[in-house]
Amino acid sequence: MIKNKYCIANWKMTLTPSAGKKFTSNLKNKDLEKSHIKIILCPPFTGLFCVKQALLNTDIELGAQNIFFEDYGAYTGEISNSMLSDLECKWVILGHSERRHVFGENLEVINKKLRTVLSNDLSPILCVGETSEERENGDTGKVIKEQIRSAFQDMKLYEKAEILIAYEPVWAIGTGNNATPSMIEDAHVLVRSCLDNVGLNGKKIPVLYGGSVKPENADVLIDVNGVDGFLIGGASVKVESFYEIYRKM
Repeated sequence: MIKNKYCIANWKMTLTPSAGKKFTSNLKNKDLEKSHIKIILCPPFTGLFCVKQALLNTDIELGAQNIFFEDYGAYTGEISNSMLSDLECKWVILGHSERRHVFGENLEVINKKLRTVLSNDLSPILCVGETSEERENGDTGKVIKEQIRSAFQDMKLYEKAEILIAYEPVWAIGTGNNATPSMIEDAHVLVRSCLDNVGLNGKKIPVLYGGSVKPENADVLIDVNGVDGFLIGGASVKVESFYEIYRKM
């Protein structure tokens, strides 16, 4: 059986609910014949319900871009696991560089969020990656190891849990700059070595690449050793470019 690949759209703060619904309707009318590729759409919170409705009777899965680590309470503006589960939202992006560097989420917060997701039968897409300064200083390995170690610290990995790791070099996100195939391969080998230490099913966790993935480079990037799919930002907000990436996987 062919190993699954993942084609994930992170719309960030872009598409409105109506635009997300239109995107989803157009996408599901495409020829999605690649049964080994799992498509996941991650709209803003306001679009989750509309996209969920548009996904009925398809194999495309729904994801959220964030979650809070408490189940309920006086936390204005936050979203809980039960709210996402009630929408049949399966996936949650955690630790994205924009959450780390724009909103100040530290390693402890990301650990709490991952713990919440796994303990409530949701599936995390955990993002890791280094800044340009960290790469220039030769700290890429140190940063990625610490991000993965701290995320899974003192945590039981549930045997049936679906977990994805996305390597996203911060300096390549939304910049148009790509890591070279050799950089990506080296980073994925590093991530894989870290996952070997996080539990019995660590070896089974797919590792994705994100960072200015677009139709023009998708065929090259998907062939890099160790790349199990993409977490796509800017190129995922237009159905034609997202579908073209899917076709090249």
